[in-house]
Amino acid sequence: MATATTLLWVLAGWPRSRERLAPPLAFAGVLSLATTAVATPPTEPDASWARLVEVVLLLVLLVVAARWVPLRQAVGAVVPAGAAVAAWTLPLLPEPTLLSLAGAAAFWSLPVLGAVVIGGYPRLMEHRRQRLVVETRRSQRLELARDLHDFVAHDVSGIVAQAQAARFVAQADPGQALSALERIEAAGLSALASMDRMVKTLHEADGGDARPPGAGGVEPLPGVDGLPALVAQFSSAGAAPVAHLHVAPGATDGLSRTAGSTAYRVVVEALTNVRRHAPGASRVEVSLTPARTLDGAPALQVEVCDDGGSGRHAERSGPRTSMRRPGDGHGGRGLSGMRERVRATGGTLTYGRCGEGGWRLVAVLPLASESQAWEPTGDLVAAETPS
Repeated sequence: MATATTLLWVLAGWPRSRERLAPPLAFAGVLSLATTAVATPPTEPDASWARLVEVVLLLVLLVVAARWVPLRQAVGAVVPAGAAVAAWTLPLLPEPTLLSLAGAAAFWSLPVLGAVVIGGYPRLMEHRRQRLVVETRRSQRLELARDLHDFVAHDVSGIVAQAQAARFVAQADPGQALSALERIEAAGLSALASMDRMVKTLHEADGGDARPPGAGGVEPLPGVDGLPALVAQFSSAGAAPVAHLHVAPGATDGLSRTAGSTAYRVVVEALTNVRRHAPGASRVEVSLTPARTLDGAPALQVEVCDDGGSGRHAERSGPRTSMRRPGDGHGGRGLSGMRERVRATGGTLTYGRCGEGGWRLVAVLPLASESQAWEPTGDLVAAETPS
């Protein structure tokens, strides 16, 4: 009777009642156990059928509890209800022995287990789906943060450097100041393009039309073919050191698009760090050479080395510089994030001091990946000179 009342209460109050099922289900289970404990073998078949109907109703409630009731409350409700189902046939045994009692309880424990599985499996799948959504959103946030750092921060730091140079030469040479303003405009447009690409990526990840890069949707990320323009733009800043690009013959043959875009990001990060943390540097060398990974696979080695300056090199990703207000104290995660990105491609990233106060960053990227091989453009082919 208590079990039937509980089921009717659940149906009448659905769906709100499903999450408050634990107390009445536990009460029904305890009452059923008490009935089993004091029961004697029935003299009429109807009594056995009534107990069987009660067991079926308990199993239905167990499915609902395993699916909807909060986990801690579900355990407290499932245990007495499951025990009531497992023990309901014990008074019906004509000559009960320890073995027969254990066998009957074990047999009727199987429906209890089945009810818990039927209700718990969708719950587990829902939990995994929610966890996947959380991890996906976290991955998207990290990707967005990396794009902001890799591209937008690079362009913004260039704008700051150009503005400082324009202010310095404004009175003495208005022509150079005008040229600096033109470069500021170009860097601003580049930053806007980077942000537009990120916004389109977020829109497509949020349910927009998923189109391949370059097919009227999100523009593809720059690869190594964008390095000549990047190096030229860096060198054109009045307050920046002069950068030189050296590409060894055949270094980019068979390079995948993933490795190419990662190489571009590495150079962007390195040049941004030079601009922010080594304002006294006068020369930066960017080199692409063939290499091998630790397991012997063909790879591309990307090396960026500056000749030092007045900036601090102990922590290139976060110390204060003239680009920051004194007292900021906010460190960046540029190099650590780049190391994670390079490691995701199967490569390695190392950095440290070189020469007299210089800084050297080296990334080794496997040529092969799931992406299609990249074909060099004319600009990069023209930059291929023996180092």
